[in-house]
Amino acid sequence: MFDLHHDLLKDLREFFHLRSEALQNASALLGGQPGVRCVHALMDDLAIQPRLTRRMERNLTRLHELLTLENVHDPERIEAACFAEIDPNSPIVEDICLLSDEFVHHLRALFTAQEVSSTEPSPA
Repeated sequence: MFDLHHDLLKDLREFFHLRSEALQNASALLGGQPGVRCVHALMDDLAIQPRLTRRMERNLTRLHELLTLENVHDPERIEAACFAEIDPNSPIVEDICLLSDEFVHHLRALFTAQEVSSTEPSPA
């Protein structure tokens, strides 16, 4: 028999497994404890959830915003204070940019696979 179940989260799980330390460090640097909690929640959910949940989508969005510096210009957000502490010439900046690019690549792949999966006919 064919296994018709395709794990759409497989690549994202692998990315989080391989890059967990970098994701935690970047999220701590860019978002403080709330950023770290976001990454931990995603790691926990990826370990137990068979498919993408709304909570996971929210946390993936938060992490995306964090890694892409979406909120660093809002003085009311912790990201602004964290970002102000980073030396732009630090080598960590390039590492975070590469991590962000890699994360965005995995997000695009996930959402593309989800779209394809939702348009496929279900087995009878």
